[in-house]
Amino acid sequence: MRRFGPVLIIVIGLLALISVFSPFTITTSSGDARPVTKLGLDVRGGIRLEYQVLPVGGKVPGTSDLNTVRQIITNRVNGTGTTEATVVSQSPDRIVVEVPDVQNPSQVEKLVGTTGRLDFIPLGSTPATDGQELPATTTGTACSATVTTNCVLFSGDAVSSATIGADQTGNRTVDFTLNDKGKQLFATYTGSHIGNYFAVVLDGKVITAPTIKSSIPNGQVEITSGGIGGFPLADAQNLVNVLQYGALPFPLKELSNETVSATLGIAFLHQSLVAGLIAVLLVILFMIVHYRLPGLVASGALLYYTLVVVALFRWIPVTLTLAGIAGFVLSVGMAVDANILIFERTKEELRVGKSLTAAVEAGFNRAWNSILDSNISSLITASILFLFGSSTIKGFGLVLIVGVLTSMFTAVTVTRTVLRIVVAKPWARQARLFGVTEAEFLARPATTGRVSRREAGNRV
Repeated sequence: MRRFGPVLIIVIGLLALISVFSPFTITTSSGDARPVTKLGLDVRGGIRLEYQVLPVGGKVPGTSDLNTVRQIITNRVNGTGTTEATVVSQSPDRIVVEVPDVQNPSQVEKLVGTTGRLDFIPLGSTPATDGQELPATTTGTACSATVTTNCVLFSGDAVSSATIGADQTGNRTVDFTLNDKGKQLFATYTGSHIGNYFAVVLDGKVITAPTIKSSIPNGQVEITSGGIGGFPLADAQNLVNVLQYGALPFPLKELSNETVSATLGIAFLHQSLVAGLIAVLLVILFMIVHYRLPGLVASGALLYYTLVVVALFRWIPVTLTLAGIAGFVLSVGMAVDANILIFERTKEELRVGKSLTAAVEAGFNRAWNSILDSNISSLITASILFLFGSSTIKGFGLVLIVGVLTSMFTAVTVTRTVLRIVVAKPWARQARLFGVTEAEFLARPATTGRVSRREAGNRV
């Protein structure tokens, strides 16, 4: 680790700089993606949608039905990369959706309002065009021995997974994997109806109606679109999310659609950033005044920590709300706390007669157990918040998890590596640079071997 530590620190630092300051995009099979820091509804604003859950088949939705609809909508919205969307069920039949920092409101509306019923319908020799609406009798009748066309062969519950893919020409597709039941039905039908048309229908509208060119025995289905380039990215992502997270058991009627202004606003964000900057500068000042040279090294590590965390926020689905900003500030304090433990241990080792190099190593080794226990406790708490909390609490927990893990890396690896390099320099071997007296700084032989054995048990 000593040999590769500086290289690892430099590589991670450069990647973080590129992520934060370079306006680049990455092209994948799902489209172009650019790392951005997402802001929450309280900071940036967003959209608010209200829906009425309608009865179906004479059944009126109850409380448990509303909760089911709410969970499906939450999964769909978060599946687009949006985090901390608020989906609330309100009695007797209302669902309210608030989505922060929305770039394309119509995409969210289409995704939420889509019931998501997928039907695979044999058309026989009659073609169908994309977007064509089929009669209710076609989408409501199951195929049988006597009815083999314009009926539902199987529905979306036969789809076990769905992803965005690409065909041989590079056009974007939506790919399905069928479960055993769907695989068997599809293999039997396609094997005996080559040359006929087969429609994939979402909520009564034809998505695509290709010709069956050969038998499909393996359950791997590729849906293409007739447009140039295949499916538009937004449409493909919406279709995949609808299929991945299931159909709504009840249809929805949109009651209202409005833009929500930020409850705190960009001005608050700027104030928070200024307050955070002042706090970091005061912490840096304290570390330098009280711990001298080690404090200066720790201050550099703290700036490095901030850069890496901000870069991670751009890649990990973190939405910065007031709670998220609080989690980040808390993690900064924990990063400093680890350095304080290390430096106090180092000063103790200098006072018992250790050489500077040995005291630094012993300081890190002896503080490690305390740092590890403290951070594991924080990670357990943050994980519980992330797994079982509401959307806002999840954001706080996720920010805290990222911050704690990064602070462990910077405190133990970055600070230690830089300090090892610094203390090897002749100019650094001065008592005043470490906050101890000259008498304490002069190395004396250790009187017993007990300390060495204790340190050996605490080495990392």
